[in-house]
Amino acid sequence: MDEDLRLANGVVWPGFLGSTVPAWLEHELAAGLAGVVYFAQNLRGDTAALSARIHEIAPQALIGIDEEGGSVTRLETATGSTVPGAAQLGAVDDLEATRATASEIARRCDAIGADVVLGPVADVNTDPRNPVIGTRSFGSDTDLVSRHAAAAVRGIQEAGLAACAKHYPGHGDTALDSHHDLPRIDAPVTEITARHLPPFTAVIEAGVQSIMTAHIVVPEWGDAPATLNPLILGMLRASGFDGVIVTDALDMAAVRETVGLGPGAVAALKAGADLLCIGNPTNPGDAMLPEQDQHDFHAVRDAIVSALRSGALSRERVAEAASRVARMAAQVRAGTAVPQTDFDAEAIVRRAVDATGLVQPLPDAPTAVIDIRRRSTLAVDSAAGHVALALAAGGPTHRLDVGASDEQIDAVVAAAAGRPAVVLADRLDSGAAQRALAERVARAAGAVIVDVGLPGPKIDGIPVIEVRGAGLLGAQQARRLLVGV
Repeated sequence: MDEDLRLANGVVWPGFLGSTVPAWLEHELAAGLAGVVYFAQNLRGDTAALSARIHEIAPQALIGIDEEGGSVTRLETATGSTVPGAAQLGAVDDLEATRATASEIARRCDAIGADVVLGPVADVNTDPRNPVIGTRSFGSDTDLVSRHAAAAVRGIQEAGLAACAKHYPGHGDTALDSHHDLPRIDAPVTEITARHLPPFTAVIEAGVQSIMTAHIVVPEWGDAPATLNPLILGMLRASGFDGVIVTDALDMAAVRETVGLGPGAVAALKAGADLLCIGNPTNPGDAMLPEQDQHDFHAVRDAIVSALRSGALSRERVAEAASRVARMAAQVRAGTAVPQTDFDAEAIVRRAVDATGLVQPLPDAPTAVIDIRRRSTLAVDSAAGHVALALAAGGPTHRLDVGASDEQIDAVVAAAAGRPAVVLADRLDSGAAQRALAERVARAAGAVIVDVGLPGPKIDGIPVIEVRGAGLLGAQQARRLLVGV
C-alpha cells in the first residue's frame, strides 16, 4: 500500500450507501481509513452487526453518528426521537437533565456500535430566522448554552463515547443554511467573540475530544469559510484545544459549490482540520450517482494524495492530523462507561412544553391538523410526519405552505371543519410570513397553534402550545395539553 494513500486515508471520514459494508469501503478500511459516519439510510438492518464488521476489518475505525435528540435523529428517523432536544433542555435549564439526556443518547449510539456522537450543538441561536440551527441549540443566551453544552459533553463522554461539539466558531447568527449556501456573519468580531465563542471554551474545559467546524464566512477574519480558514482554526488551537478538529460535511454546497470537494479537503487540512467528514451520499437526491459514495470519497482522498505528492500539502501536517484521529480512537477504545442513573425522558419533556394563552381542552377525538411548517432540510427533519400524526390522533392532516392562495387557505379551513383543529407551525417570530398564516388559519378554524420551532411573541387571543422541537415525546405532550390530560 502506498504510504501517501494510507496517510490520506487516516484523515478521511466518509459516508456510504447501504446497511452492509460495500467492497470499496472494506478495502479502504483495511488500508487505514479513519472510519465512517452513519446516516439514517445506513440504519435499516442490523446496525450492531454492521458496526462489528467494520471494527473487525479495522479495529481503529471511528464510527460517527449525527444523533442530537429532539429534531435531529438518525436512530429514530421513522418514529421521531424519544429523548429531549436541546431547546427543550435549555428551557428546563436543569444541567443534570442535560447530562443524563446526553448520556442516554451516547448509550443508544454505543448499543449500535458507534464511537463518536456528533453533538452537542454549542451554537448560540441569536437569529430566530436561522433555518439550520434553531431548536438544535440550547438557546439564545451565551451563558446558558455554555453550561448545557459542557454538561452534554460530560454526559456523552462518561458513557464511553467521544463527543463532537459543533459548529465552531458558531452557526447561530445566520439566516442561511450552509447545506445550500455559504452564510456570512457580518457581526463585529467583538460580538462574535463575546456571544458565540464562550460555549466552545466551556466544552474544551469539559474535556471534549472533538469539535466540528462551521461553513460560515466571517469577513473580518477573511474570505474563506471557517472550515478552510487557518486564522479561525488557529484561534481554536490557541484557546487550548488539542483534540480532533472535524470538518462539517464537505459535500455541503458551502464547500462543494464554491471550491469543490477535493480542493476543499486540501484547504481544510492546510487550515488545521484533522478529520474530513465527507457527508451523506444520498444528499444529491434524484441527481445521486449509482456510486456516489465512492465518487465523493475518491474526490477527497485522491486530492489529498495528489497534494502530498506535489508538495502542496505537507506530510507533517497530515501526519499530525492522523495522529490526533488515532489518539481519539485509542481513547474511545480504552474508555469505560459510568453506570447511568434513572432517566425519565418524558418527565423532562413535560417540563419543557408549555402554553401561552388559555388552552380550552379539545375533545379527546380525532383532530384535524393543518400543517404549515417549513419543509424538511438536509440537516433537520422539521416537517416530520410523526408530529402531525401524534397531534391528529387518527384525524386528517392538511398541508398549507406560506404563499398559499386565498382559495387554498379557504379550502383547507373548510376541510377541517366539524373537528377539533390544530395549526402546526415552526416559525412564529415577529415578521415571519408563517406567523401571519398561522394567525389567519387559527382564527378561521377556531384552532389552537402548536409550535415546534422557537417560541415567538404572544398572539393575542390565540393559545399557542410551545413544544420547542419536532421530537415524538414533545408531540405527545402537546397532544396531552390539547385534550387536558
